[in-house]
Amino acid sequence: MPKVITSREAAALVQDNMTVAVGGFITYGVPEDCLVSLQKRYVETSSPKDLTLLHIAAVGDGAQGGANHFGELGLCKRMICAHIGLEPRLNALAVSNQIEAFLIPQGVASHLTRAIAGKKPGVLTHVGLKTFCDPRLEGCKANQAARDGGHEVVELVHIGEKDYLLYKSMPIDVCFVKGVLADESGNISLKGEANITEQLELAAAAHNSGGIVVVEVEKLVQAGTIPANEVAIHGFMVDYVVVGDPAYTRQCLAYEGYRAEMCGALKIPVSEVAPAPFDVRKLIARRCAFEIQAGQLVNLGLGVPDLVGKILAEEGCSDAITLSIESGVLGGVTLGGTLLGGTINPESIYKMPDIFDIYDGGGIDAGFLGAAEIDAMGNVNVSKFAGRVVGPGGFINITQNAKKVCFAGTFTAGKMQIEIRDGKLDIVKDGGSIKFKKALEQVTYSGEYAAEAGQEALYVTERAVFKLTPKGIMLTEIAPGVDLQCDILDKMEFRPLIAEEVKEMDSRIFRDEKMGLTL
Repeated sequence: MPKVITSREAAALVQDNMTVAVGGFITYGVPEDCLVSLQKRYVETSSPKDLTLLHIAAVGDGAQGGANHFGELGLCKRMICAHIGLEPRLNALAVSNQIEAFLIPQGVASHLTRAIAGKKPGVLTHVGLKTFCDPRLEGCKANQAARDGGHEVVELVHIGEKDYLLYKSMPIDVCFVKGVLADESGNISLKGEANITEQLELAAAAHNSGGIVVVEVEKLVQAGTIPANEVAIHGFMVDYVVVGDPAYTRQCLAYEGYRAEMCGALKIPVSEVAPAPFDVRKLIARRCAFEIQAGQLVNLGLGVPDLVGKILAEEGCSDAITLSIESGVLGGVTLGGTLLGGTINPESIYKMPDIFDIYDGGGIDAGFLGAAEIDAMGNVNVSKFAGRVVGPGGFINITQNAKKVCFAGTFTAGKMQIEIRDGKLDIVKDGGSIKFKKALEQVTYSGEYAAEAGQEALYVTERAVFKLTPKGIMLTEIAPGVDLQCDILDKMEFRPLIAEEVKEMDSRIFRDEKMGLTL
């Protein structure tokens, strides 16, 4: 029978040089009370130190929560994860080379938990070839500290005259995951969570590594009162249960209390979802919506792409397709920012490792992702730019395997003033940073790999649309009111291919009313 302990006692289980795995997806399912106590222990005692941190998705609120609690100098020597864009304290340590940063695709990290549990050598996959994950480029090493440290997380292998990447397994000494209920026998229920990530897989990986499994829950109940089909982690794998402080242990760090519409226990009218403001971001999302067909499985990324779901809801088209997020949630109205990973009125909630099986096999019909930098050959960088080490998240799994991919974002970066007048675009002040560059700081999407695979790829901005060709990206559309030379070509570090007939973007996009979109 697992022991019920406090979060401070749980933190005391971690010793120097251990590998610690943490569950959660951005602000959902985070064992926050245990992480707060671990940080407090280190601040007070300078112990434990030199940890290796493993987490799968981003685990953070953009401020102090989640994996940010590991952002104390000396607490960790190495981190292996998919994304740290919402973990500014870890980001600062990575940029300053005070921690070895290895960033791997989120789907790979998710499947790695299964490989560790099964005592397999790692994850063998095509995902990451010809990107910064490939050892022929950077081998997932996101900073100089990782390059100098001598540690390797991936290697190139050849099977049947094809290249693959082997992402290596590692033993887990302690894992912290969050559940909703624990009974007195240690059985864990996740009923009521907004998404179900890799709680079971992390627990199995730590248990089979001879490590310690700690589950932080909202409530302890009598043994045998959790129905068998709601037990997500059986008590034989659980070493300790922490009944968390309600201030920390909740459905989501980004809001207080419980929202039934986030886990499928209640449906609310879509009309209660506020429409997106009529601005440049909405223009881009609207243009993306034209690339969707009825019956498709569609993935939406963070930033401008997550608005596509709202556009479909506004246009009354949400029911015509299935929206998917890499957290495993299917259907509903997607949310953005620190609420990404959950939806309002979800239709189904898969486990994250399961959804990546579908993604990696080509199950996504259309994926919509952001882009920080784009070059002439269609390569895209989202993982390392402007002095930040962000990581790919699920970007590589999605973009390498979707049948069609659309990279959506503003044409330039930085503070800008762009107005929409009389159905035309008026660029009063442009962003100060160029995004279409001669050379990328890092390759997160390979245009060469996509062209070889015959993938359809578009690059959608508020003023121009490009498509990928075997010879590079080609300009195919411009917005009404935009000057080709001054507003587009002069704001690029290279000259793109230009279609024989450059079309004007659909005029409905630029009117502050419903577009009458049909899929």
